[in-house]
Amino acid sequence: MTLKRVVVTGLGAITPVGNSVTDFWNNLINGVSGASPITRFDASKFKTRFACEVKNFDPLSYIDRKEARKMDLFTHFAIASSEQAVVDAGIKDNAAINPDRVGVIWGSGVGGMNTFTEEVLNFAKGDGTPRFNPFFIPKMIPDLAPGNISMRYGFRGPNFTTVSACASSTNALIDAFNYIRLNKADIIISGGSEAPINESGVGGFNATHALSLRNDSPETASRPYDKDRDGFVMGEGGVCMILEEMEHAKKRGAKIYAEIVGGGMSADAYHLTAPHPEGLGAYNVMLNALSDAEMNAEQIDYINVHGTSTPVGDPQELKAITKAFGDHAYKMNISATKSMTGHLLGGAGAIEAMASVLAINYGIIPLP
Repeated sequence: MTLKRVVVTGLGAITPVGNSVTDFWNNLINGVSGASPITRFDASKFKTRFACEVKNFDPLSYIDRKEARKMDLFTHFAIASSEQAVVDAGIKDNAAINPDRVGVIWGSGVGGMNTFTEEVLNFAKGDGTPRFNPFFIPKMIPDLAPGNISMRYGFRGPNFTTVSACASSTNALIDAFNYIRLNKADIIISGGSEAPINESGVGGFNATHALSLRNDSPETASRPYDKDRDGFVMGEGGVCMILEEMEHAKKRGAKIYAEIVGGGMSADAYHLTAPHPEGLGAYNVMLNALSDAEMNAEQIDYINVHGTSTPVGDPQELKAITKAFGDHAYKMNISATKSMTGHLLGGAGAIEAMASVLAINYGIIPLP
């Protein structure tokens, strides 16, 4: 069969460096750091006391108060970013759009961690009598982000969440890309969101020795590939991209930001948390993406790397890039925007994919 072509027609962003696509991009190219002392809870006794929090975000700007109470913060981020993207793409209340052919595929690594933490803490402080919020489970389940988005607009196409740790929203975008090019949908709202800045999230990652301890200088703590890097900086937020079949987009006169031409997926099959010593998974996934796109290494101009700023992760990623691209690796543009946004965990792939799309549009490589 002939595969359909897929383009990006809408963007939305709630991030540590801006709550709109414009603010996100302007702060990114100006090297603004989103890191600062944690305000979401008292972190004074934690090893890490800073993170890249979303600032000045009011979910009630997007969601009715009654409905907002039924959702976790990660869903608030998902709805706000998707509202921006749906409006940007011109598909909101558009009678020409077939809602049966519009899906939502979202990525989140941990879902409603805030809700889970709050409910368990409240129970622990009580007298042992179980008094749980009736929306505890719906607020926590990762799939409720795309579920709420679909109900908001009446979109009845494919609807699910991909959960694959830091690759969750990357997988969501690839799944959305594949569903459209296989003609299973005309449009898919895709991206990812995460809200892990709480006692459980920070405490848990501290226990694995994954977070930076640079409490005296949060804004310089995320330093991918630097010899003095000491761990990643936790981030939060939501990023949405509208993927659409190219001819469908052209027919309705949609704005086209970029075309997606290939995707790759692979597993290290090596260790619970550490990457393969030779970056084998990253190497294979880049080869898979190039093959899927029917492109060669020399055609690639820019890589927005994972670049978490962890001692074990960064060297392996560079090994993979050097092996996959050979001499061309030294001619490409490479940058790690986590240096400014922090690590959005399951939302990382989406925020970095959007940075890449904007780099194409503006002809600017975002650097720290």
